[in-house]
Amino acid sequence: MTIGSGPLLVGRNALDIRDKTFIITGAGQGIGREMAKTLARHKANLAIIDRDASTLEETLERCAGWGGMIKSFRLDVADEPAVEAAFRSIRLAFGAVDGLINNAGVVSDALLVKAVDHKVQRKMSLAEFNKVIAVDLIGVFLCGREAALHMIEGQRGGVIINVSSISRYGNVGQTNYSAAKAGVAAMTVTWAKELARHNIRVAGIAPGFVDTRMVAGIPSKIREKIVSGIPLRRLATPEEISHAAMFILQNDYFNGRVLEVDGGLRL
Repeated sequence: MTIGSGPLLVGRNALDIRDKTFIITGAGQGIGREMAKTLARHKANLAIIDRDASTLEETLERCAGWGGMIKSFRLDVADEPAVEAAFRSIRLAFGAVDGLINNAGVVSDALLVKAVDHKVQRKMSLAEFNKVIAVDLIGVFLCGREAALHMIEGQRGGVIINVSSISRYGNVGQTNYSAAKAGVAAMTVTWAKELARHNIRVAGIAPGFVDTRMVAGIPSKIREKIVSGIPLRRLATPEEISHAAMFILQNDYFNGRVLEVDGGLRL
């Protein structure tokens, strides 16, 4: 399904995306890039964030020409001083912060303890655990906090969308990722309750397996097994996850919930 470029307004206080400023983390590829393209087509102003300058530049080029103001920021979302400085710069450059899509994430899969015939061959290292927690949980916290701060000071309200995952229920080989994404879902509910008084909605999206570079790295046999377990028998497209984000942005009564977009798969 293709999302058109015209205004999509639902409900009495639905956010008119045109000329509003949205920050998207992890915008260098995959879901983040598709969300940036969708918002650009709706003439939003965009501050796109990623650690990879080259992929960020490609996203910038693909989003240009739709009428909105676009700026890129190379940033490690787990670096607190850098995040604080970047959000101040974004508000100064655009005049306001109206929305945040907390999408940046990494994986570093490993079994908690790998053993054969009762002999331990490997255990997940603290570094592997912390690497994912830093980006996927702490990064979401830092960016969400700074977005809320600038939305409150700006007195314009706003929307925060946190990208969780179907893996938040627990998935083999993903102790770190599952813990982080479960935390993201919990923070989503907490922030929705705290920030509603400031006219800020907070919601989440929990994708299943999406056809991105991250999933492309999964060995083909495992990938085939995953797809066979999905009732729709295919991976999601980044565009379908972007469509879910548009629903959240445009439905002003959707708050404090995580929207599952997984093709019917339950881990």
